[in-house]
Amino acid sequence: MAAPDDAAMLKLATGSGCMTCHHVEPGAKGPDGLPPIGPAWRDVAVKYKGQSGAEKQLTATVLAGSNPYDSHWKGKVSGLAMPPNRVAISEPDARRLVQWILSRDSNRP
Repeated sequence: MAAPDDAAMLKLATGSGCMTCHHVEPGAKGPDGLPPIGPAWRDVAVKYKGQSGAEKQLTATVLAGSNPYDSHWKGKVSGLAMPPNRVAISEPDARRLVQWILSRDSNRP
């Protein structure tokens, strides 16, 4: 399978509302200089690199949201839960986007 085009994936992410809370690169600040609302995708790629089932787990999180009481990003981002996005993005598109996010490891620009 060909690698997803960066511009197409950014367009999909923007159109689906993902860029409201997430950035591609770490270091960007959120509102009022606080940490961003959601983790940078490069940080997500590093955290999940090599983990079995990461793509399936993250696709489910994109579609169904996450539990604020089980946030493993606490203290690193200002948001504690991800809202469900099933109304904004289809499952196949969410899977493609997650595959692209996971490809953002430290060896890739």
